[in-house]
Amino acid sequence: MRVIDSHTGGQPTRVIIEGGPALGRGSLARRRQVFAEQFDDYRRRCVLEPKCSDAMVGALLCEPENPDASAGVIFFNTAGYLGMCGHGTIGLGATLAWLGLLKPGAHILETPVGPVALDLLDANTVQFENIESDCLALDVCVDVPGLGPVTGDIAWGGNWFFLVDAEQLAQDGLDPADIEILTRKSWAIRRALSEQGLTGRGGAEIDHIEVMTAQAGAGADSRNFVLCPGGAYDRSPCGTGTSAKLACLAARGKLEPGQDWVQESIIGSRFQARYRPGRAGIIPSITGQAHVFADTRILADPADPFDLGIVPF
Repeated sequence: MRVIDSHTGGQPTRVIIEGGPALGRGSLARRRQVFAEQFDDYRRRCVLEPKCSDAMVGALLCEPENPDASAGVIFFNTAGYLGMCGHGTIGLGATLAWLGLLKPGAHILETPVGPVALDLLDANTVQFENIESDCLALDVCVDVPGLGPVTGDIAWGGNWFFLVDAEQLAQDGLDPADIEILTRKSWAIRRALSEQGLTGRGGAEIDHIEVMTAQAGAGADSRNFVLCPGGAYDRSPCGTGTSAKLACLAARGKLEPGQDWVQESIIGSRFQARYRPGRAGIIPSITGQAHVFADTRILADPADPFDLGIVPF
């Protein structure tokens, strides 16, 4: 497989541009199902250790169904398949620009959860308008072993999130030195949500935990720590997580349409965001930068005992 690697605010994206699985035609949701059921070896070989890092998100470049779309994409990670990925969308935009396949201007990107409007501002800067996001429930309490009762919001931003204030976890701000502690506490919250039957719409698993604080750097509105499904933390401010945050702010009447929101990650990288009203929720717009750093090929070797990667759990 030929892959192009980039990072968006520190969070890597690996785009398969050649040698990926043949998924046939149909919706991206249908093709994602085929990918998962018949070609999962490609995902494992692409993003699992030792050929990659736990933080990597993969993206399979696909022919879109919509003739007006510039590209289709299926996102995946070490744990499985994603509906949408914000930092990955920015990384894909920069990758296609680097390849000469995307010119500055407005484009449509097909994803398994719907079309995403993408505006390539320059070779490294992408603004995308995410799918409609919404807050399903505010102030949901979950009893977390070792932490006690934790209250947070359940929101959809292309993936399902449980958003909790850092103060509830006895965290005075969010510092990179606390990443190990935050990871452990966030895993405990995720397990408690599952064990207590708290889900997203339609029983969907809440597989992202977002810890928030208003203690951010100058010019930023908030800092976050996001635990992704595979157990790695998001180095970027998380596009779908920022979308979920905007939905909660809108639901609480704390952010007006068109008002800028600067979201900072735990390592200090930033996205600029705003929203417009949707039919039942909000339509977030997020701007960030990505940089391509590798053009390589992943080899398959039947003699390699870890050819398909090390399963993390």
